[in-house]
Amino acid sequence: MSHNATPAAGFTHEKVETSNFLMIVLILLVVAVGGLVEIVPLFFQKSTTEPVNGVKPYTALQLAGRDIYVREGCFTCHSQMIRPFRAETLRYGHYSVAGEFVYDHPFQWGSKRTGPDLHRVGGKYSDEWHRIHLNNPRDVVPESNMPAYPWLEKTPADAASIGTHMKALRAVGVPYTDQEIADGAAQLKGKTEADALIAFLQALGLALK
Repeated sequence: MSHNATPAAGFTHEKVETSNFLMIVLILLVVAVGGLVEIVPLFFQKSTTEPVNGVKPYTALQLAGRDIYVREGCFTCHSQMIRPFRAETLRYGHYSVAGEFVYDHPFQWGSKRTGPDLHRVGGKYSDEWHRIHLNNPRDVVPESNMPAYPWLEKTPADAASIGTHMKALRAVGVPYTDQEIADGAAQLKGKTEADALIAFLQALGLALK
């Protein structure tokens, strides 16, 4: 006896596999639903939206340094996320927690460690060590493959735009006062980009050790 197979009507697995458009739509739908389920609740969870004790907004000088950190692409080689593994906490210190990043817009967790994690580098080295290291990393770490940034010591920090940046951050929840914003440019007067970047690095990870 012969059986003639008839194609199933309606929404079938075969139809999904043979339609690129439908496949893309369904993938996007799954990703969107997954994002809603996994990420959105974190915005309403107290432990992820409130700063841990000791975490403060960046000063104007530190914020300018953070901008330089982003501009120079430091996050491509350095992470700022210590995972809760013994090997990492022994090397870098206390693992990172969500409440430490509430004032970071955007956060600089990174995804690669060509160089060491920097989340708890604050206070680990002197300002002078950082200055030498930025000018020529091989002077303090002979085996380093980090590029040199000698121009930072010669370039004035950008005081003109810092007030606008602080206002923008206040709009997304960073509690800068009017006085702090007004005084921002004065903090950068006479400072170089190296001064600003060092100030930012020295502020990292001090809330938890």
